[in-house]
Amino acid sequence: MRILVAGATGAVGRPLVSQLVAAGHSVVGLTRSAAKAATIRALGAEAVVADALDAKALRGAVVAASPDAIVHEMTDLSGASDLRDFDRSFAGSNRLRIEGTDNLLAAAREAGVERLVAQSYCGWPYARVGGAIKSETDPLDPDPPQQLHRSLEAIRHLEGTVTASSQPAGIVLRYGSFYGRDTGLFEGSFVDQIRRRRVPLIGDGNGWWSFVQVDDAARATVLAHQYGRPGEIYNIVDDEPAPVRQWLPALAELLGARPPRRVPAWLARLLAGEHLVAMMTAARAGSNAKARRELGWRPEPVTWRQGFADIVGQRRAA
Repeated sequence: MRILVAGATGAVGRPLVSQLVAAGHSVVGLTRSAAKAATIRALGAEAVVADALDAKALRGAVVAASPDAIVHEMTDLSGASDLRDFDRSFAGSNRLRIEGTDNLLAAAREAGVERLVAQSYCGWPYARVGGAIKSETDPLDPDPPQQLHRSLEAIRHLEGTVTASSQPAGIVLRYGSFYGRDTGLFEGSFVDQIRRRRVPLIGDGNGWWSFVQVDDAARATVLAHQYGRPGEIYNIVDDEPAPVRQWLPALAELLGARPPRRVPAWLARLLAGEHLVAMMTAARAGSNAKARRELGWRPEPVTWRQGFADIVGQRRAA
């Protein structure tokens, strides 16, 4: 099958392209940067350069590629390690979730694409009520902190638009918080902040998070392309959701850092904003039961504890 991966050089895009090529698919990697085309070709795929926010250019690229299916992994995370100004950090990604998704779907329809799988997020978007672990049918937050409004609106748009599409048939994957060597939680600036004790444990640290290793997220995406049901959403997370009070000190210890400082919630609201307090004290995590059942996916590693230790071990070996 011929598959176009939009965002082919991103955290999930790179391992996804490699896995699709290894599975025998003809893969086209879409990037907006001509400088990254060589990276895509090195992974064994064809490279095409187009900006997803330029509807005409994107349409031409998709029609010329003539794929059977598309995977939407487009993000813009430059500078996203500073979560205090969340709106500004994720403005580029939110444009891709709204304008980029609309442009990609329009191009896919013109090219006769059969299936489109799109990236979303599992974690803080869930409503901060009830149990700590949520399924795909649980509601999203009806009243998020102000700094999260635009991102949640963009996520709602992407999920609603993709799952409502019948041509191409749309599927959404809510990935947990990414980690991998030099990416996600192990991106250099975040690791440095933890080592300098600049990522505090806020309040009771009872915000629950879900994680997924980037190679494993790519593997789930391959399975979703094969077995996912049109119009459905799947949480792609490991087997052990965890509160911040558990995973943050554990990560600091693995990195050889001192335990994170403790900051009362009232002070964190003044210094960092209500949105960070919510993420650290009230966020909900996700269950992977549906992905296990319907996609046949099993997370490897099964928990962040083993996954974090593996990444730290690789970093030390390197």
